[in-house]
Amino acid sequence: MKELIVVEGKNDAQVIRRALGDVEILWTDGFGLTEAALQYIAQAAQRQGVIVLTDPDTAGEHIRARIRRAVPAAKHLYLSQQAAGKAGDIGVENASPEEIRRLFAHLRQARGNDPGSQPGMAEVFTLPDLLAYGLAGCLGAAERRRALGHTLGLGDANAKTLLARLNRLGVGRAELAEALEEIEHGKRA
Repeated sequence: MKELIVVEGKNDAQVIRRALGDVEILWTDGFGLTEAALQYIAQAAQRQGVIVLTDPDTAGEHIRARIRRAVPAAKHLYLSQQAAGKAGDIGVENASPEEIRRLFAHLRQARGNDPGSQPGMAEVFTLPDLLAYGLAGCLGAAERRRALGHTLGLGDANAKTLLARLNRLGVGRAELAEALEEIEHGKRA
């Protein structure tokens, strides 16, 4: 893997290396992400590409959002809270090497902030689409979103966040329908 992988801490970096081998990793020291580090990440995005994997919690989302604003070309991976949880602690460092490898298999390139502005890109999903797929506004929607997030490597998400990730990461309708079909029939979750 040639991309720079950005994580929050040293323990996260160790887990990633156990799963993927000798890869280039930068850790942010949590909220200690400096402007100099953001500049380095932006340069790495142009030079070799960047993959962001933060903890599936509020702090991780704030760090991810800061990187997304500074480096829109960065790729993002989302770990579910279940996969990142251990003894009440949530973090990348708790994920198994198998889960990390599975997650990296779902790597996607983020699209711009306005998915409708790029001709030829995947369809744009709306709230009515989530309602139609049973991912919002009905009994079991939260569980279906959790299973879908795990299946497609989108992490845990409420309806609004799922909608943003589907559009930002360019998931197509056929891929979404296939994943939901597999979830319904218990093939993967």
